[in-house]
Amino acid sequence: MPADLSRWTASLRPDGRVLEGTHCRLEKLDAARHGADLWAAIENHDSLWDYLSYGPWPDRAAFLDWLGQRQTLVDPLYYAVVDRHSERALGVITLMEIRPESGVIEVGHIFYSPLLQRTPAATEAIHLAGRHVFRDLGYRRFEWKCNNANEASRRAALRFGFVAEGVFRQHMVVKGRNRDTAWFSIIDRDWALAERAFERWLAPGNFGPRGEQKIALGQINIGDIDVGSLKLARVGVVDRDEIEAFQREAYARNREILGAEPLPLQWDYGRIFHETEVWGVRDKGKLVGVLILRPRADDLYLESVATLPQVQGGGYGNAMLTATEFRARDWGYRTIRLVTGEALTRNVDWYLRKGFHVEEIERQPDRNLVHMIKHLAD
Repeated sequence: MPADLSRWTASLRPDGRVLEGTHCRLEKLDAARHGADLWAAIENHDSLWDYLSYGPWPDRAAFLDWLGQRQTLVDPLYYAVVDRHSERALGVITLMEIRPESGVIEVGHIFYSPLLQRTPAATEAIHLAGRHVFRDLGYRRFEWKCNNANEASRRAALRFGFVAEGVFRQHMVVKGRNRDTAWFSIIDRDWALAERAFERWLAPGNFGPRGEQKIALGQINIGDIDVGSLKLARVGVVDRDEIEAFQREAYARNREILGAEPLPLQWDYGRIFHETEVWGVRDKGKLVGVLILRPRADDLYLESVATLPQVQGGGYGNAMLTATEFRARDWGYRTIRLVTGEALTRNVDWYLRKGFHVEEIERQPDRNLVHMIKHLAD
């Protein structure tokens, strides 16, 4: 059923406020303040403009003149990416294609100098823009578009947690060449997990003494997991009805054993898709297994692992538990927690055999809950 937007009100237009981060800040572009630093950072790096509709410029004066024209625009609205360590502007991003009435906005016209590329500040700039778009301005959809031939940009979009939506063929003519445009987006329901991934990657503890990353943002934001011959794929909210129907079938037996409604059948699945990773396993196109994981502050919480009754014993549960450990390591966790019903003795025994231990038994009026934990080896 389509979402009821009868009470939807338009998002706010970006106002050019300073967006502060740990490694960088975004300041509304000012040619007089940022121009000299930007020119020094991009001069003699003509490949930066291969996929943009402008550049390179013959000299500093021409670049500053162009920059002065861009600073007056409100769509696209240009921001300088200022490195907080050197206090120099090292790149530019914009918010553009701004449609407040529909809650849609794009990040684009991105150019990062070599001094900014592959740094925490480069990633943090996108995080700051996304946080501003969703939290401060109330947008529903954050877009990323690029030339489909620009493999680096496509990889960056996926690394940042944008979802690939397809390619518009023969979308533009740019610098006398055809441009097929690849579309990506993060929508409001995606942002909670996307932001958690940004924050986990940007945390000081994720970097070694020479600045090397310990966990990769692209690994956190993967869309598929291979476990032997089985593949788990991320499932989106568009498949909510299928997931709910699956859970009802998979957990029907537990209702009989518990004498109470299983917890996964009490959930608000709107919130589940907003706050967790949902993974599916298919056999000949049919959904036969579902894994739901919640990244938390200090652990990965296994909300649900379920298979259809007719495929139980086929190794799907073991594969999904292995995938859970893979995802814990992808996120940089060393602890997995879960809860199951004490009456579900087969489940409890299965988790014990897989290296989980009982932390606590919680007495509730209608059931006892077994809280379990597993510590992963380094």
